[in-house]
Formats: sequence, structure tokens, C-alpha cells
Amino acid sequence: MSWWEAVLLAVVEGLTEFLPISSTGHLILLSAWLGRAKEAFVQDYEIIIQGGAILAVLFHSYRRLYQWRLYLLLLAAFCPTAFIGVLTKEYIEGLLGSPAVVAINLILGGVILIQMDRWFLQAHRPIESLKMWEAGVIGLIQALSLMPGISRAAAALFGGRLVGLSQSDAAEFSFLLAVPTLTAASAYKAYKSPVALSPETLPLLGIGIVVAFGVATFAMQFLITLWRRYGLLPFGVYRIILGSGVLIWVSLS
Repeated sequence: MSWWEAVLLAVVEGLTEFLPISSTGHLILLSAWLGRAKEAFVQDYEIIIQGGAILAVLFHSYRRLYQWRLYLLLLAAFCPTAFIGVLTKEYIEGLLGSPAVVAINLILGGVILIQMDRWFLQAHRPIESLKMWEAGVIGLIQALSLMPGISRAAAALFGGRLVGLSQSDAAEFSFLLAVPTLTAASAYKAYKSPVALSPETLPLLGIGIVVAFGVATFAMQFLITLWRRYGLLPFGVYRIILGSGVLIWVSLS
């Protein structure tokens, strides 16, 4: 993988990780377009550079990190995702190379996003009001994002709104929930990968994490600003257009 390909993948990871448009789906599509989808290091790289997104959350939400009950809420939300992830690991990994699966899930998720703002007009609660079981519900819904194309951010946003969180707090909890979720995935890949931590690949990983951090920091604020002004409609429309385009591409290839 070249330097420019590594940077491009990192930009897409950072931009899409916190937007409800599926970072995994975009990386699968991009790596397929680059002709790199089946390379073991590229697959590992796409997961490990999520470390940059993790750092971006810590930078963005550092004020909340002193609220100790928040850690229990995040644990309650993380556990269902982790449990289901372990149970479905082999099945999910078999879908990671399928642009068609990504496309279908992009379209379905887009339809839901377009309707979401109407469904949860009365949701205005802060994160501090969450009960442990409600955090667990968010994590259970987030587990749907294990399917490529669903979007971890979109699932967590939906879960947050479902249990009554306001727009800004649903977004904030989605960001924070990314920390244990992405840390577990990135650490596991780094540990299991035979090539990821070699001297030849460490520079690529380093630049990928730095670029993902910078872009993700921007993307989080972009999500909140756009959501407040226009709702989730732009993201839903984008998903439907992209998914439809991918289905056409798959059918013609």
C-alpha cells in the first residue's frame, strides 16, 4: 500500500467514523476501488487507524471524562455490542468483502435516518439522566452496526434518541461509546495481525492515526452543526444515493 493510499483511507476513516454513513462500509468500498480489498494488511490497517478517532473523542469530550458515572453507562452500553460481536465474529468477517451487502444496508439505513427526526421530536434528556438499562439498550442497537454498511454512529444515535436523549447528547454519547468499542477492535487487530506492527508498516500506521485524528475532530463538530440545522435528512439522502450507485456498479461489474 502506498503513502497516498494510506492517507486517503485515513481521511475516509476519520470523516466517516462519527457521521451516520458507515465508516466500515466506506472503507470496504474504497479499498475495493483501489484494488486492495483482499490484502491482509489493508484490512488490519483500516481497523487499527481507528485509534486516531479514539484520540479525537478524548480531545473533543475531555470535560465529560471526570464524570465517573459515565464510565458505568459506557460499560453497560459496550457489553451487549462486545458479546454479540464475539458470537457473530466469523459470520460478520465473511461479509466484510461484499460491496452489495454494504450497499443494501446503506439504503436501508438512509431511509431510517430520513424518518428519525420525526420519530423522536420529544427526546430532550441529558446523558446524566440515563439509567443503566437504557445505556444497555443503546449498546444492543449499536450491535446492529457489526453488519457492514449499517454505521456504528447511526445505530448509536438511533439508540440514544430512542431512550430520549437530545440531539447533542445523543451525538456526545455516540462519540464516547466509540472509545471502548473502537479500542477493543483496534487492540485485537493489532495483537492478532502478523504484519501490522512490523518496522515496515509502523510508519504507515502512524500517519494513518494522525490523519484520522485530525479529520475525526472536524467530523464530530460537523455532525452536530449539520444535525441542528438540517436534521439527518442530508445523511439519509447521501446513503441512499451512494448505496444505489454501488448496486449499479456491482451489477455491471
